[in-house]
Amino acid sequence: MPSTDEIRIYPVGGYSEYGRNMTAVEVDDEIVIFDMGIKLDRVMIDEDLVFEDTDLLDLVGIGAIPDDSVLESKRDRVVAIVPSHGHLDHIGALPKLAHRYDCPIICTPYTARLVEAYMAKEKAHMATKDVEIIPLPTGQMRPLTRKLTLELVRMTHSILDSSMPVLHTPYGEVVYGNDFKLDNNPVIGRPPDYARLKEIGAGKGESGRGVAALIAETTRAGEDTKTESESVARAILKDHIMGLENDEDGMIVTTFSSHTERIKSIVEFGQKIGREVILLGRSMENYNLLAEEMGFADFMEDVQVWGRRRSIERALGDVMREGKEKYLICATGHQGEPDALLSRIARDETPFQLSRGDHVIFSSNVIPHPVNVANFHVLTHRLRRHSVRMIKGAHVSGHGAREDHYELLQMLRPEHILPSHGDIKAQAAYIGIAQDFGYAPEDNVHITSNGRAVTLKV
Repeated sequence: MPSTDEIRIYPVGGYSEYGRNMTAVEVDDEIVIFDMGIKLDRVMIDEDLVFEDTDLLDLVGIGAIPDDSVLESKRDRVVAIVPSHGHLDHIGALPKLAHRYDCPIICTPYTARLVEAYMAKEKAHMATKDVEIIPLPTGQMRPLTRKLTLELVRMTHSILDSSMPVLHTPYGEVVYGNDFKLDNNPVIGRPPDYARLKEIGAGKGESGRGVAALIAETTRAGEDTKTESESVARAILKDHIMGLENDEDGMIVTTFSSHTERIKSIVEFGQKIGREVILLGRSMENYNLLAEEMGFADFMEDVQVWGRRRSIERALGDVMREGKEKYLICATGHQGEPDALLSRIARDETPFQLSRGDHVIFSSNVIPHPVNVANFHVLTHRLRRHSVRMIKGAHVSGHGAREDHYELLQMLRPEHILPSHGDIKAQAAYIGIAQDFGYAPEDNVHITSNGRAVTLKV
């Protein structure tokens, strides 16, 4: 196909909403897809839904996964699927959708292992063709076609081995900024690759033309701050956990299972006050044993990890027999999910018996959806009935706020911007940031919605 001097972007999911992220970028009849995620609240709201057993069309119908019908006639043009990181709202739909495209999935090594696990789980339930999964470390480039090259730039977020994918095209670079924060002091790993981002922004990418388009998340664009480093969350946890060194009551900390950096802090401070740390929950087991296997989590060496319900029950029985004061339990259930371990403990459905003075530390935020808010309210009400002492908010976000966006724009100086990963209010807030740099709505800041393609003349 002859050169067109244009880039066409298809917002498939995650625009004017949170979750089910999926974006397709077309250059001269070749397409790269970034992310294939689920919308977690749509899955959670139906208690009878078994994701692996549910038909693709049914999942699309309830808004749980992206509706990729906008790409129906273009599937044979897709040359790669590129997840930016391993959160479910970015990789969760891969088992349902990826086999519809005759191309590999390319992502960082840790993300690739998570994807492999999800794909294998789906294949055990439904017959789907094998999809090639190619690990690509950050800092490396991979040619996709004669015209397109993929690079994964090192980025920080709330899961290991996150990246900011860059698609090098003849018409400039396309930078996919879902999700990110600019953390200068991460607890595991290194800060973002600022030097490379500045090079790309200065026209030192493959095209030599600079950044043609930035697709930028807007989750916290309306907050007048810079997102705190994970080292700040570590300091908060140190204060809370070390402050209970002489306490002889039970201690439970709950956080995101995939947040291995956070779990490192919980483990290390628990051990410093002389408690044996136990990680409980299937997802705790999956994410963090993989992190240990891949060399990200040396702190896991002396930690018990139990994922199966029978093993969890046995471990909690041991805690009660040997004394709650000897243990710190890190458990799933910070959103109040009814089937998660913390909710079952609060309902007295496990051997672990809550009593007056026990501590529950929430190293998390409540995702602002009515289902989560209601579940969390029920959980905290039950904990109060046991006279438990709760500490909430030992947390920092994994999403960049206004200052993070300013810094990214200063480094990249894109010709066009597409705000994504946020509702209308968040996208409107991002417009204000862009206007401070001289961008103008409908000129070079493009507000769009799922299924409504944007053509960029570059």
